[in-house]
Amino acid sequence: MKSLKTISFSLLGFISASTYAQEYSSDIQIRPRYEYTNGFGTLLTPTTSHTSFIGQRTRVNLNYGDEKLKLKMSLQNVRTWGNVSTLGNTATDKNGIALYEGWAQYSFTEKWSTKVGRQMLAYDNQRIIGGLDWANQGRSFDALLFKYKGNKDQLDLGVALNADTEAKVAPTIPFTTDFKDMQYAWYHTNIQKLGVSLLALNVGREYLKTLTDIETNYSQTFGTYVNYAGKKLNLDFSLYGQTGKVGVNEVSAWEAAVNIGYAFTPKFKATIGYEFLSGKDQNSTSNTLKSFNPIFGTNHAFNGFMDYFYVGNHANSVGLQDLSLKLDFPIKKVNLSVAPHLFYAPNKVFAGTVEQDSYLGTELDVTAAYKVNKNITLVAGYSQMFASDAMVALKGSTGLKDSTNNWTYVMVNINPQIFSNKK
Repeated sequence: MKSLKTISFSLLGFISASTYAQEYSSDIQIRPRYEYTNGFGTLLTPTTSHTSFIGQRTRVNLNYGDEKLKLKMSLQNVRTWGNVSTLGNTATDKNGIALYEGWAQYSFTEKWSTKVGRQMLAYDNQRIIGGLDWANQGRSFDALLFKYKGNKDQLDLGVALNADTEAKVAPTIPFTTDFKDMQYAWYHTNIQKLGVSLLALNVGREYLKTLTDIETNYSQTFGTYVNYAGKKLNLDFSLYGQTGKVGVNEVSAWEAAVNIGYAFTPKFKATIGYEFLSGKDQNSTSNTLKSFNPIFGTNHAFNGFMDYFYVGNHANSVGLQDLSLKLDFPIKKVNLSVAPHLFYAPNKVFAGTVEQDSYLGTELDVTAAYKVNKNITLVAGYSQMFASDAMVALKGSTGLKDSTNNWTYVMVNINPQIFSNKK
């Protein structure tokens, strides 16, 4: 933290000395989160048990802007309490300081600009591209964007190219840390209370075609997101398809979702939702990837908070149907949310050779949020999974569906602005 402070105040001093500076600010986020996991992500087995831990994000954001230029640097430290000794120092601390964002945006005109550097990307409901704020490390991209923003229309054109090092000769092994290159276009327009977005995303990944031949194949995700916001009625709809190739395998998958919310009173809102994500039978011999991949999505926000689906798991599986009901209401100064999910497999699940019922289970998520003051928010949650035999078969035959599979957390988000100035 000492080096973090030195960097922060040095940069602030540089910015304040600039004769062109018009606006600059800095804020700090400290976000510790306690979690008790007891069947989180997958079912407990006879040889696994619950655990608990505290993770923490410490982040400093530095912002600068003038008539043409905007800059942001975001530095963070992510750690688990106890993974460094109480006598730890700079030589033994494994966590260190990482760059979450570091970008510059230059405006050519009032409507056209370009943005380059490490940056968080988030579009629409973040189902396909999102910042993954739940994860302490978050998600950010090294990318170049060309941006248009009019009165009603927005257009982002983005490109990215990744490499392991700045080696001057071609590598002999594929780049597998993430994608090799990416291009996308996102367009959004508003028609009165209706928002309409179109997304086309092309992602290239390397693979070994032969023992010495590295090749890049491309998969495409394309579709639309539509949302309507009225005084009482809110709804959103998405439809995406995926095609192309990953490695040697063809891709053919799709997703569709709809959510309808209605505010019965100013303090009580109910939202019913349904999402379908394609997949294939467990006994399928097809090499085609038919399971939809929410490729860079903030997946923790979807399909239940216990992360049984699409959070580092459920890839190229049977797909998912998720029927949900969310109730939002306050009790005094605490905002409560209660959300049950009913999960079904749209394709066949087997236990050995015996086909299972399509019902996978029910998850109940309860969340409470309390704003202590303008800089501090307290959030707590409890989730429980009521799994079926089909879920046991899907997650592994040693899973225990009748045991209590649950998860709870308590998180404090402290996020004050520590410096702001306009010239």
